[in-house]
Amino acid sequence: MPEREEEEDEFEDMEEQESDSEDEGMGGEGDAAEGEGEARVYIPGIDPLGPGEELEMDRSAYRMYHECQTGAPCLSFDVLCDEEGTGREAFPLSLLLCAGTQADTASANRLLVMRMYNLYGTEQGKERKEGEEESESESEKEEEEEEEDRKPQLELAMVPHYGGINRVRVTQIGAVPLAAVWSEKGQVEVFDLRPQLEAVHSSAAMETFLRQQQNEAKPLYSFAGHMTEGFAIDWSAKVPGRLLSGDCNKNIHLWEPKEGGAWSVDQRPFTGHTHSVEDLQWSPTEATVFASCSVDASIRIWDVRAPPSRACMLTANQAHASDVNVISWNRTEPFLLSGGDDGVLNIWDLRQFKSGSPVASFKQHSAPVTSVQWSPADPSVFAAAAADDVVSQWDLSVESGDPSGQVSGVTTAQLPPQVLFLHQGQTEVKELHWHPQLTGLLVTTALSGFNVFRTISV
Repeated sequence: MPEREEEEDEFEDMEEQESDSEDEGMGGEGDAAEGEGEARVYIPGIDPLGPGEELEMDRSAYRMYHECQTGAPCLSFDVLCDEEGTGREAFPLSLLLCAGTQADTASANRLLVMRMYNLYGTEQGKERKEGEEESESESEKEEEEEEEDRKPQLELAMVPHYGGINRVRVTQIGAVPLAAVWSEKGQVEVFDLRPQLEAVHSSAAMETFLRQQQNEAKPLYSFAGHMTEGFAIDWSAKVPGRLLSGDCNKNIHLWEPKEGGAWSVDQRPFTGHTHSVEDLQWSPTEATVFASCSVDASIRIWDVRAPPSRACMLTANQAHASDVNVISWNRTEPFLLSGGDDGVLNIWDLRQFKSGSPVASFKQHSAPVTSVQWSPADPSVFAAAAADDVVSQWDLSVESGDPSGQVSGVTTAQLPPQVLFLHQGQTEVKELHWHPQLTGLLVTTALSGFNVFRTISV
């Protein structure tokens, strides 16, 4: 089928980064030009590269690292949970993602379901024991076989989507996996992902999908009442099917699920913000409470039991110096994490939210923060990404009085002690997510593609 071949060619196979990668963590090495000095740790924003210096990834800083490309870049994605259990660490690992592309033309966009599997750690094959005899040809053959066996794999099932996809969020109602999609064409759509999920798990299902379904996908429901595009969207963790969507016209709408796979969208928007709504987060513990952030520099807490015009209960008017881009609500503690155009990461204690001041503030990034998320496994750990092409990992349980220590002979006194790791190598990092079932695993998407990794720090 020519169409099948064309689609396959558009998407590159997943491949593990080689040792000459330009990706690096905080444990990465800066190699001077040949013969000029020793390798040292590179710290973004503190250690500028000198003449002739190049960055080289230190693979020992990662327990696992893989990357893949999807043709057109994905501005947003979300993690789909599988049935293989939580707390998984043993290799090889597998994971499922749902992502949306931002292609050059509206008609070239796709809604993707991706299955990455056979993901091994960075540890290479075991060395031969001392004294063990083996011919050079046998050794090379075994290494080739092992390398082939450890090659990461990627399955893709995609459906056409007219218009770039600004944000994707997934949920499950009963046995039905759903994706809510914010489109640049000004609509919010909900898709049933079952055909795509079946396709990435079975070659027979994939053949059927390619033959019958990939050009027939239609949303279960679509809402065009925003009258403009937007980015903010979030499913409730407490009420299956309950959804919030916010737009660039400062409006937020509440979706309530109905029988038969439909939704009732309240035409009365939640009002309070004066500029674009950038992100939304439902409370993980209270079914009627959510938070929002905006270009107006504020963060607001709402309760949907009140009429939309009076539902805003708490406001931090100057949460950041300018746009507040992203927020994340801690699953177990009363903390909200925010990131703004000012490059600042703020921690808010919701018990003291009325004060209008964060309980902690970090200025590590040198450009607007594009994504933040608390770790699902440790309430003191979070990750952030920014337009400076750095992904940072943090642990708030580390106290400021702790010794700064040394990393490979280089002082880190200029870094906040809460910084665990600084990951680089991607261009224009847009979004990150911790995997809720794979311990310490972080997935990031950027203009240059996806990174899937676990550092030695988490």
